[in-house]
Amino acid sequence: MASAGVYIIGLLGVIVRVILMNSYLPKWLQTRNEVVTPITSWNNVEEGFSLQDQLVSPYSGDLFHETPLALRGLRIAHYFPYGVSGFFMFIDVLTMVFLYKIAAPFAKYLLCNQEEEKKNYSTKADSLVLTGNYLSWLPIMVVAMHALNPFSIMTTLAASTAALTNLAVLIAFYNMVIDNRLLSTLFIAVASYQSLYPIVFIVPAALHFYKNSCKSSPVSYTSKDSVCSFAETLSIFGMFLGLLIGFSFLAEKSWDFLFSTYGFILSVPDLTPNIGVFWYFFTEMFEHFRTLFVCVFQLNAVAYTFPLAIKFTEKPFFLLYVLIFLTSIFKSYPSYGDTALYFSLLPLWSHVFPYMRNTLVVGGMYICSVILAPILYHLWIFAGSANANFYFAITLVYSTAQIFLVTDVIFAYLRREFDLYHGTEHVNPDGTKARIKLD
Repeated sequence: MASAGVYIIGLLGVIVRVILMNSYLPKWLQTRNEVVTPITSWNNVEEGFSLQDQLVSPYSGDLFHETPLALRGLRIAHYFPYGVSGFFMFIDVLTMVFLYKIAAPFAKYLLCNQEEEKKNYSTKADSLVLTGNYLSWLPIMVVAMHALNPFSIMTTLAASTAALTNLAVLIAFYNMVIDNRLLSTLFIAVASYQSLYPIVFIVPAALHFYKNSCKSSPVSYTSKDSVCSFAETLSIFGMFLGLLIGFSFLAEKSWDFLFSTYGFILSVPDLTPNIGVFWYFFTEMFEHFRTLFVCVFQLNAVAYTFPLAIKFTEKPFFLLYVLIFLTSIFKSYPSYGDTALYFSLLPLWSHVFPYMRNTLVVGGMYICSVILAPILYHLWIFAGSANANFYFAITLVYSTAQIFLVTDVIFAYLRREFDLYHGTEHVNPDGTKARIKLD
């Protein structure tokens, strides 16, 4: 029944996209700074094609910021049925396929992991124990979250190249679940090559592959075996990333692409408004403070990696999900494509939803910010009856909603873990109901 539901939901998502592609919506979305950025805009890719056809380096100006291999590979989009729209529809369907392929083995992983730890669970936590019947619905929930998610739909309609990075991350996630170190590191390298920030995903991958390799012996993250395993994962990743950058140099016969791609991401020279917080701060920033604050802002995307890795050493998949979430929030040029990725994977943690506390507030903030962002942008840029503060306020609401959601998911995960080991009923010595506080 669940398998049939996956096909029905997937088909419904495709039908919705096909209908909307024949409306005015795609052209409008391709101009929306919430949906596309200077890095992910298909219009900029077309400019890159034109410059390349004229034998001019796309990286000689400040308009094109895709990677050299992506520039050459994306030409295939023009040969798809229905052109670029057909290509991104294909990418979207492929994304649904990998979400399904992730959910099914991930459900088995949760059950196996639970079986290993079950002996330590409290006898009063039976209601929290996952069952095969519950997890059998995981694939349909994951596919439905992507197929019917407005953020995913907008990303596809706008032909945002963020969809390609998302697909690479999902393929890496899938290969982690099935314990394929080579392909997982390859696709983390592809995602990092394409948008830089996924480089931090190699940390949970390294933790997982070491943990998986020592099933017959105690896990020790400071042992010689762990160091060798981590070094192997990092070496394979470095080799793949080096090859991608090396092939890019051979294709361009120049290193100019490094500044136009990764340099552009890190230095944030384009302050076109988007749903992030970089643009407003650096518009107002005094130039002599700029380098310091660029470094501070960029550190936010990676600074939480190692503290979280220490906290979730035994939970590499949850660590990976949290890092996907955090890089989506703190990257220099975020878009709805990044939001679509973490929302698509959110149902994998549906068993912690009962512990979440802010769903109504967060849901309201997402809805309000998505509706009001284009309205306030129009009032500021076109009607002239508002200013940049109006639009920045709604981007702050959006960023705050994301932070509230990721912290709520982390809290719910830890709170459920606590109840699994200590039971769901907590009382004080005097018999009154205890209030659990997580430090």
